[in-house]
Amino acid sequence: MHTDTERCVRAVQSKDARFDGWFFTAVLTTRIYCRPSCPVVPPKPGNMVFYPSAAACQQAGYRACKRCRPDTSPGSPEWNARADAVARAMRLIRDGVVDREGVPGLAARLGYSTRQIERQLLAELGAGPLALARAQRAQTARVLIETTGLPMADVAFAAGFSSVRTFNDTVREVFALAPSELRTRVTTSRTDSTRATSARAAGTRAANTPAARAVAGTPRTPGVITLRLPYRAPLNPDNLFGHLAATAVPGVEEWRDGAYRRTLALPHGHGIVALAPHPDHIACRLSLTDLRDLTLAISRCRWMLDLDADPVAVDDQLRTDPLLAPLVDKAPGRRVPRTVDAAEFAVRAVLGQQVSTAAARTHAARLVAAHGTPVDDPEGGLTHLFPAPEALAALDPEALALPGSRRTTLTTLVGALADGSLRLGPDSDWDEARVHLARLPGFGPWTVEVIAMRALGDPDAFLPTDLGVRRAAAGLGLPSTPAALTARAAAWRPWRAYAVQYLWATDSHPINHLPA
Repeated sequence: MHTDTERCVRAVQSKDARFDGWFFTAVLTTRIYCRPSCPVVPPKPGNMVFYPSAAACQQAGYRACKRCRPDTSPGSPEWNARADAVARAMRLIRDGVVDREGVPGLAARLGYSTRQIERQLLAELGAGPLALARAQRAQTARVLIETTGLPMADVAFAAGFSSVRTFNDTVREVFALAPSELRTRVTTSRTDSTRATSARAAGTRAANTPAARAVAGTPRTPGVITLRLPYRAPLNPDNLFGHLAATAVPGVEEWRDGAYRRTLALPHGHGIVALAPHPDHIACRLSLTDLRDLTLAISRCRWMLDLDADPVAVDDQLRTDPLLAPLVDKAPGRRVPRTVDAAEFAVRAVLGQQVSTAAARTHAARLVAAHGTPVDDPEGGLTHLFPAPEALAALDPEALALPGSRRTTLTTLVGALADGSLRLGPDSDWDEARVHLARLPGFGPWTVEVIAMRALGDPDAFLPTDLGVRRAAAGLGLPSTPAALTARAAAWRPWRAYAVQYLWATDSHPINHLPA
């Protein structure tokens, strides 16, 4: 989009927040780059230059605006709607692969040479993988500086920098402030805000839930980080959080004090996250055993909640169907509830074949209790990490309270995941993954498509054989047979996964409602 100068200028002049993350505006006179919705007076069109990424702006010598903080924009929805090499590379960079494995590791995962990946990213994003990873490290550093009391040396290494000097130089270059100045600035701002809030709220009692504390800014706790996750409006939290809460596996997930909480298995340790919906952001409270996992933890939470989606584009497309339009108009902004771990969801999808939601939770809870890694949760009732495929590969099939065919399906799946013959993750090619899954015994179209939708994030995954989808289609006057419904749904592409959410929402099932 950044090449369409006229459209970009209109977006900047109208301060349209829908375009935040799609492109960035660099100002030639001030050498500052902003998000399209920056509240300052827009510069003259002749002084605007547009870039596809924050990394490209930084490489060109621009620093981040202190007013609109473009580094905190929602991610580009383009990377969630595509499965080509560039989109898969961006998802891997967002997951911190460059920091952990370097550019050669990124290229190897995608099946390309280092030179090919660098050339493709440079052509489309104006920056190579190292620059893109550097921009992400700078944002992680800012989060740690502003939300924790860690010494700056610890912040530097937790954010992924190789040295304190590189950390200092990068922060100064990107934000035009030294790390200590960033912390002082936000501390002063928080103090002023707290005083103003206290004056306005005299005589009232504030909520004392973890979700409320995440926003209010309570005293810092070692290893605990509170932040706001931005998104593009509108966002309907009902089916998003309702689905996660209704299908929560006991010990791994729970709904508590108005927040969805779950454990996270991360490269350097584990974590616990609490996520609560608010009108203009998602409140996020992360408790990590190793702060080097912060970037990945944030990325997985954003992915699970589908926060980088473009709901206006999705809903506009679905409204073209006159039978679907009333559902969209009634509750716009539905997201696809995803997962923090694709392998975990694949296992849970098999456990949920042809059984109720409650039965699927029971089967998963037994696996977790027997094979999951125990964790401590002083603030709630979480007890385990979901077991990794390697742990499940060693289980005794006879110990599973499942039909024989289902046991075979599960053991074959975890075996393929454990030995690497089946790879599910941000680097997966959606069509190739479907082919591999369909070859496994017991994997029919429903299981393959629900994994493509919620684990791999394909926005066009579709479930024409799903009972809830067929029932909703019949009630709306849409074709209810799988073949006819698939033909009708061709007009909804490439957003059929979102159409499924609107169809599911016609039912009174708990997945469609926020818990009390």
